[in-house]
Amino acid sequence: MLGFRSTTQRLALLAAMPLALGLQSIMSGAVAQPTSPAIPARGASLRPRLAALPPLPPPLAAPILQSQVSCPSLQLRLSNLIGAEAEVWSVTVADARGRLLADLNGSRPRVPASNQKLITTAFALDRLGPDHRLTTQLWRLPDGRLRLTGQGDPDLALPQLQRFTRMALVSSGASPTNPVQLELAEEQPQDWWPQGWNWGDRGTAYGAPVTRLAVTSNAIDDAVMDPPARLRTLLGRTLASQAPGAIALSVVPARQAILPAAAVLVHEEPSTSMYGLLSLANTESHNFTAEVLLRTAAGTWDLAEANRREMAWLQQQGLPLQGVQIRDGSGLDRSGRVTSRFLTALLLRMDQHPYARHYLGSLAVAGQRGTLRHLFNGTSLDGMLYAKTGTLTGVRAISGVLQTADGPRFVSAISNGAPTPNRTIGRLMQQVQNVGLCGTSTASAAVTTP
Repeated sequence: MLGFRSTTQRLALLAAMPLALGLQSIMSGAVAQPTSPAIPARGASLRPRLAALPPLPPPLAAPILQSQVSCPSLQLRLSNLIGAEAEVWSVTVADARGRLLADLNGSRPRVPASNQKLITTAFALDRLGPDHRLTTQLWRLPDGRLRLTGQGDPDLALPQLQRFTRMALVSSGASPTNPVQLELAEEQPQDWWPQGWNWGDRGTAYGAPVTRLAVTSNAIDDAVMDPPARLRTLLGRTLASQAPGAIALSVVPARQAILPAAAVLVHEEPSTSMYGLLSLANTESHNFTAEVLLRTAAGTWDLAEANRREMAWLQQQGLPLQGVQIRDGSGLDRSGRVTSRFLTALLLRMDQHPYARHYLGSLAVAGQRGTLRHLFNGTSLDGMLYAKTGTLTGVRAISGVLQTADGPRFVSAISNGAPTPNRTIGRLMQQVQNVGLCGTSTASAAVTTP
């Protein structure tokens, strides 16, 4: 551990906090301990000399998920519970020490659905930090043109557009006889949706196009199919009431429209906090926000390159990546694959992260919050399971942290084809809560994993 509260303490604290209040950033980390001076070799001079400072000690190692199951009783219980459905299930359970308590098909790649967001938000939080905010900015170029740029703020709305319009008029002294040129820097239409998204999803609010200047996340009741056209319409209405004809609007390709060094920032609108963005992605499973976080963390809006950079980051974490395929940030691409063992290892790794509190606090809570608020109400899981859900046709996944009397359990359960997955997951989780199955002897026991 890096000097943090235990997971159980952190989750108990978070459970008492209303979601709207957010979390304060924590910056705790490993504290370097003083090193002992080296003993000089026989005959060496003891005279003081100017020398480089001694190297810092190596960082404290995070627990690594073990490769062998160490709780045969829990393994047997879960196996019996799943029974004839074993082929469509993957389940992995670990404790805070990294002991693999149970593992059923844990290395078999499955479609994760929105459990993909656990990866995206971990990557974004690590790369961007808890204080990062997305920005929408108005720039004045050296030749007098104005340019509106964005990072995909999911809450961009009419009030912000009105402020941008006023600043554009004031900063340029525009008039109907001398209109200013306002450019909207946006992605090309072929890049608005990940290629692997089904066409049937693209017209829905949850499958809205992913763009940089996305008013209300490019969704109303359904997806906004032409975001730049809608933005021009909204800006035009604002201008009509303030200074008709004073600004001429155009759209430029964001990736080719590099800002000149002499460009001047006129006005900026920040997004909600990083905690708010993480909560949108994890608690409410907002696909648009997850896609934007992936691109921002990777430093590119080229999705293939963003996926490659995220995968490289995962490799740096020492996670079991066999069979893992990253295709998007949200999990709506059905060609993505993960394993339950990988997700469990990721959760274990993030529990040790300096920003663990932000990550865990962004998850839904069984019976209380987000996509889990109507699940497991009134059971022993109510308020005790912090997790991310994932749902597609034929796919159900719930992965997260379960509080038990013996400390946290990191659990991932993924079904690709189970008939009543929620009921099964609830029963699985309740068995994991039965800490008497493993006791204190799990470290010495081992069984072969499937």
